[in-house]
Amino acid sequence: MTVLIALGTLGGLTLLLAIILMVANKKLYVYEDPRIDQVDEMLPHANCGACGYPGCRPFAEALVTGTVLPGKCTVSNDETRQKIADYLGVALGGEDKQVARLACAGGTNVARNRAEYKGLQSCKAASLVSGGGKGCFWGCLGFGDCEKVCDFNAIQMNSFGLPVVDTDKCTACGDCVETCPKDLFTLQTIKNRLWVACKNLENGDQVLEECQVGCTACGKCAMDAPGIISIQSNIPVIDYDAPILSDNAIQRCPTGAIVWLNDDGTIKKGLESPKIIRKGNLTVGAS
Repeated sequence: MTVLIALGTLGGLTLLLAIILMVANKKLYVYEDPRIDQVDEMLPHANCGACGYPGCRPFAEALVTGTVLPGKCTVSNDETRQKIADYLGVALGGEDKQVARLACAGGTNVARNRAEYKGLQSCKAASLVSGGGKGCFWGCLGFGDCEKVCDFNAIQMNSFGLPVVDTDKCTACGDCVETCPKDLFTLQTIKNRLWVACKNLENGDQVLEECQVGCTACGKCAMDAPGIISIQSNIPVIDYDAPILSDNAIQRCPTGAIVWLNDDGTIKKGLESPKIIRKGNLTVGAS
């Protein structure tokens, strides 16, 4: 008899809990638009964050609710973006592609090391040891933390220990920006052609003792592009909101620290920039 009572009680409790769960499911059910799954399947699943959302799923939800337009996804190709727009019955919209750019051109053939670092082959680790040993405190250390952290294979280290960004592969995820201990990477709209490839904050020709392509804060670029370039903390700062119609600003740069980026990814330097022909490294510690 005791066993039957226990079984009956247990069965009653099970039935009661089942009823509570059924009621809760109906009361707490949150409707999700089925189009979200369809749009999510059309997205590249890069989860790069270039669209401003933490992943493709949240971006799909924003697309379906009309918060953003498909053109915001710069990783998808034109065909896919148009397909999403047609499916949702919205305008395609547009978004200028962003890419990571490096504010340093001081490879081992033009920039001097004052000490030879031996230790964990990491920019972050090297920077903790007297800044990494490079003569220019602000320069790239060349151990490739940015290359390692890039999930899209968009960064490759060249023969002079400088990272080179493949703009076709770059998704502007920002991982390289976060990992660089020298804060040399920034995300830039690809249509911005004028670029300062230096972050050195010293001035004068003594800069050239450490890096032959460093900015000396001579101010010629600012004089040749008034209203576009200003010198702040001994470094040219470009106002990208101003109309930049020509490459005049680069022509008199005596070191080639300010450059013009062509459509094909090549770099154009000014007429007065030095020609760098050294293929080997500068001697460590030599002056």
